[in-house]
Amino acid sequence: MSTIADNLSTLAARINAAAQAAGRAPSEIRLLAVSKTKPASAVREAFAAGVRDVGENYLQEALNKQGELTDLPLTWHFIGPIQSNKTRAIAEHFDWVHSVDRLKIAQRLSEQRPDGLESLNICLQVNVSGEASKSGCTPDELPALAAAIAALPRLKLRGLMAIPEATDDRAAQEAAFARVRELQASLGLGLDTLSMGMSHDLEAAIAQGATWVRIGTALFGARDYGQA
Repeated sequence: MSTIADNLSTLAARINAAAQAAGRAPSEIRLLAVSKTKPASAVREAFAAGVRDVGENYLQEALNKQGELTDLPLTWHFIGPIQSNKTRAIAEHFDWVHSVDRLKIAQRLSEQRPDGLESLNICLQVNVSGEASKSGCTPDELPALAAAIAALPRLKLRGLMAIPEATDDRAAQEAAFARVRELQASLGLGLDTLSMGMSHDLEAAIAQGATWVRIGTALFGARDYGQA
């Protein structure tokens, strides 16, 4: 069975190869280890292998892990759907939020971010494929939402996040990611972050400018949703 360290080495090779193919520096692309349904011990193992950024989809699961891992200098990213009653805990316990798709949520995060912490890094989630099952603002809603959020205190708008419709077609993958990149450029806000690409499509995402790739299965193995 592959260890997390082995998996991380394989992922680094994939990222490096994809960056080289795209004419990009591998250092431009960072790996976000997505540990949903995995225990704190797996995150600790990943840290020992070099992981420093951890993404979580479920708030209570994340808070439990944070409590077990207070000795590790990890950067925590919230990447799941956000309910209004969860914003205070997210504002207090995370460094990044990749899944903001409504102004109300951003306003609450801004109001509830403790004064003693650095500004909360924000990515706006865009539903680039128009799937009813996916969170995210529409491309048409994006400009006004981005402008409003960029003006909020204690938040730092960094870029966009997207989860395009799953497909094995490399051209279709790249087309969706290219659309996200173009949407970000069209905002004219000087944003520096594109959170896009997962275990199955990170190469296409890197080809189209991803700066964070969110990796779960290829790092930690198949998820057990019975444990979530």
